[in-house]
Amino acid sequence: MVKAHVQDLASMGRPVRLSALVVRARDRVRAAFRPRCPYRVGDAVVGDDPFNGRHAGIIMSHSGPSVELGAAAGVFFYDHRHLRPQD
Repeated sequence: MVKAHVQDLASMGRPVRLSALVVRARDRVRAAFRPRCPYRVGDAVVGDDPFNGRHAGIIMSHSGPSVELGAAAGVFFYDHRHLRPQD
């Protein structure tokens, strides 16, 4: 039987090594157990840290456990465990 359409091999994707699949699966499992920031961008919080001091502001961004806090005195970076909601 003759096919009217032959699939382009370039559209089939790249071959994947077994080690790459294992690494991807391991990274997904690790990410599931990583601490997550309970605050969202735009939440008003107070950060208290012995190095940065105490600052009240709004969360501008977060990446992993690090949170960028925009305050009146500038921008400060805190670990999300040093933050608490504003009263």
